[in-house]
Amino acid sequence: MFGVPMAEIALLLGGVLGGGIVTGLMAGLFGIGGGAVIVPVLYEIFGVLGVPDAVRMQLCVGTSLAIIVPTNIRSYVAHRAKGAVDHAVVKAWVLPALAGIAIGSVIAAFAPPAVFRLAFVVIAAVIAFKLLFGRDGWRIADDFPGQAGMAGFGLMVGLSSSLMGISGGSVANMIQTLYGRTMHQAVATSAALGVPLSIAGTIGYALAGLPHQSQMPPFSIGFVSLIGLLVMAPVATLVAPYGARLAHALPHRTLEISFAIYLLIVCARFAATLV
Repeated sequence: MFGVPMAEIALLLGGVLGGGIVTGLMAGLFGIGGGAVIVPVLYEIFGVLGVPDAVRMQLCVGTSLAIIVPTNIRSYVAHRAKGAVDHAVVKAWVLPALAGIAIGSVIAAFAPPAVFRLAFVVIAAVIAFKLLFGRDGWRIADDFPGQAGMAGFGLMVGLSSSLMGISGGSVANMIQTLYGRTMHQAVATSAALGVPLSIAGTIGYALAGLPHQSQMPPFSIGFVSLIGLLVMAPVATLVAPYGARLAHALPHRTLEISFAIYLLIVCARFAATLV
């Protein structure tokens, strides 16, 4: 089932390494863990390896969360060195976001794979629309809401992270800019929040996939492929600081448009799998 010719393995390895480079750049540039890049790459790899469709998307999401753990850490360190992280927001969001991660992990154990692809399409399209057509005047308020509102936002960020295999940066960036934060500030804060979310998500998906262990490829723990982790994570981690430097060098609007175009590409990729 998992036997693949060496030529195909070499091609897949090249794809994973290339995906790792792009993942690291995206993590530093946009404050995302790179899951929206990793998941499509892994989806094709696991398809060639014969992973059943019923668990392939969950395996991609869980492996993505594991891969982006070290990437998030390095991205956060790079942004923190520039003093751009709003730790008050991180503190307010982290516990409800972890609750969202737990809910998403439970969904992973029972929901069909189309749920995760649909999550990619809907969330990516909304964020891209806001970035492309939004105006500086598009603000809910000049400052964040009270404790209940912040808890709701944290839950939203965590759930989207767990369903999409990302660190939550995509949604967190949108929320922060609607409350008056610059894109550079939002990116840095999202990078910080992504560290605990990706760690918790990895653990959750590993546990959620244990009942499906017989369907997993070799060297997997639940919905986490150790091979995918060991090949892609080191490359992405090394590249992440370069993306962070580029983020602080680019104009604000350029960063927004680039992020939106990227999200639309991801959106189109997964929308095609739903038809």
